[in-house]
Amino acid sequence: MNSSGTPDDIELDDDAALVVPVVVGTPPYARSRDPVELHVKVRAEGIRLDQYLQIFFNDSSRSELQRTIASGNVLVNGKASKASYKVRNDDQLWIQLPEPIHDVIVPEDIPLDVLYEDEVLAVINKPPNMVVHPARGNWTGTLVNALAFRFKDQLSSSGGSYRLGIVHRLDRDTSGAILIAKTDRAHSVLSQQFEKRKVFKEYVAIVVGDIDRDSDYIEARLKQHPHEREKQIVANADDPDSRDACSYYEVMERFRGYTLVKVQPRTGRTHQIRVHLTHIGCPVLADRMYGGRDKFRLADVKPGIPGPEDDMLLTRQALHAYRLRFLHPETNTWLEIEAPLRADMRAALEAIREYRRIRV
Repeated sequence: MNSSGTPDDIELDDDAALVVPVVVGTPPYARSRDPVELHVKVRAEGIRLDQYLQIFFNDSSRSELQRTIASGNVLVNGKASKASYKVRNDDQLWIQLPEPIHDVIVPEDIPLDVLYEDEVLAVINKPPNMVVHPARGNWTGTLVNALAFRFKDQLSSSGGSYRLGIVHRLDRDTSGAILIAKTDRAHSVLSQQFEKRKVFKEYVAIVVGDIDRDSDYIEARLKQHPHEREKQIVANADDPDSRDACSYYEVMERFRGYTLVKVQPRTGRTHQIRVHLTHIGCPVLADRMYGGRDKFRLADVKPGIPGPEDDMLLTRQALHAYRLRFLHPETNTWLEIEAPLRADMRAALEAIREYRRIRV
């Protein structure tokens, strides 16, 4: 599991659009206890096996489908295969999915900070410690549970019943602006913008250490950790399993031992910002996975403070999706939405400003 705590985050990029290749005339299958047989047509040739299956089983996460393939419950022409296999014309597939655990999303009255809303979309300021959509181990308390209560049946279903309205994603402990589609048409148009990298995303992070340059690009290819599947690592340029990743950063404020920085990811790889900042020696504050600590207390910046006065300021990584800019799917005009920092990051930043300012 990655920082969101769900198996669903293993392979998919953090803020990549949740879309799969379109194959005309292939309605999704409901989860079933019975095996399903599929016949690959020429128009789908060259698609990865796990991606191909997600076209038909869009209520299953890609990582779940990968596990199903790895367990031998997907046969290609009568033989076990790999998730990376590229399907071919006339391939015969046999699929046995695990039995469903939950069939429907339960709406939950969870308060939402709605930054923008119209007839076809909304932008939410997601709190920390909230998984975006249900998956194994997280069936309640997710953003989708809250959306189902707030918007009822006014959510796109293009991503499947477990991802109502979800166009892209944020890690469980990353707060900030997340785009929600109310209609299937809006979902399709917005997803294409994400896929073509036309959506501008800007994050704000507090990092540990002093970043050398005031601004720079971080270009470092990423791949999955060979032993810890929930983690990503920087890879060599010639590594066939790696993918290109580029982040641009600008320093906003400097402190003794800490830096406030804004980051614009030019690609949307899993944990990209967190790995890139760690790569330059300045991990995100309170990032357990990549920085080694998951807490930030007042005593960290004010040594010697009496125990009763020591406050817990952060219990998650200090990373916030601050700004989204995209073309409205109906009016084709630009929308720019800013998400104010959540209370925990504001408290951490205020403490750093007070006790770790640079004296001239």
